[in-house]
Amino acid sequence: MNEMIDVARRVLRIEAQALSDLADRIDGDFTRAVEVLLSCKGRVVITGMGKSGLICQKIASTMASTGTPAFFLHPAEGIHGDLGMLMKGDVVIAVSNSGETDEIVRILPVIKRMGLPLIAMSGNSHSALRRAGDVFLDISIREEACPLGLAPTASTTATLAMGDALAVALLVRRGFKEEDFALFHPGGSLGRKLLLKVEELMHCGSEMPMCHESTPLKEALFEITSKKLGITGVLNDADQLVGVFSDGDLRRSMAQGFEVLDRPVGQVMACHPKRILASALAAKAVQIMESHTITSLFVFDSEESRVPVGIIHLHDLLKAGVV
Repeated sequence: MNEMIDVARRVLRIEAQALSDLADRIDGDFTRAVEVLLSCKGRVVITGMGKSGLICQKIASTMASTGTPAFFLHPAEGIHGDLGMLMKGDVVIAVSNSGETDEIVRILPVIKRMGLPLIAMSGNSHSALRRAGDVFLDISIREEACPLGLAPTASTTATLAMGDALAVALLVRRGFKEEDFALFHPGGSLGRKLLLKVEELMHCGSEMPMCHESTPLKEALFEITSKKLGITGVLNDADQLVGVFSDGDLRRSMAQGFEVLDRPVGQVMACHPKRILASALAAKAVQIMESHTITSLFVFDSEESRVPVGIIHLHDLLKAGVV
């Protein structure tokens, strides 16, 4: 058992060292690679063979989801017709640790003939890939974590990290925001958090629990019960929200005795209710509720308005999967 722990620690330390070395080598070539990618008028085409190819697929996926149109081209399929996917305006990133992978070397003349910018990622600074590249990114490592020095381990980790570095640098340069990211991830909780707005989940019209500030508390309780949100808004003569009364407020008010039920709700309501705009993200509603330990927010169509257009409850957010 201790031997396996030692093996695992050795692997992780070797790969961590590879990443540390890679960070130290980031220089002007990396900046030039980013500029080439930013100026791309077409797609970023990423190609690699074997394990490098698997890493290339992940890099392409990461770029595509962060604002840089990209796809993976299998080099073996490329030399049998798939090079027809390439078009003017594309930029190619070719990955080979040795820089001499046959399938990669065989597609380089076509890439150059088409005049496509080529970013070469290799661990061999004297390779055919390096010589063909317009920009060279050095992904060399001291040693593989595989004790036989055969299975790509630290080298694929370094390649993946370099791809992530490019994708994140491009994301920052493009000013890519959470909302942009959500557009490419509409499924799952991430999309729901970043795309759903309060107006899509709120209750409005007759579903809103409302009563006038002069309404006796015992009548306001019927509004709370019938609308099943555990709260009612309290309005003045101009239909402006001046307060709220919840079932929690009721429990606190009953400490004064049953006679409190005959008092106007405006005398026992909570003033200065928390609010949110209809155009706000549903995730913002969750944040406000959590910070103030409440379960409902009245919704308005502008910062200046005091006339509510809806109400959103924590249960609505739970059902929508925002929480």
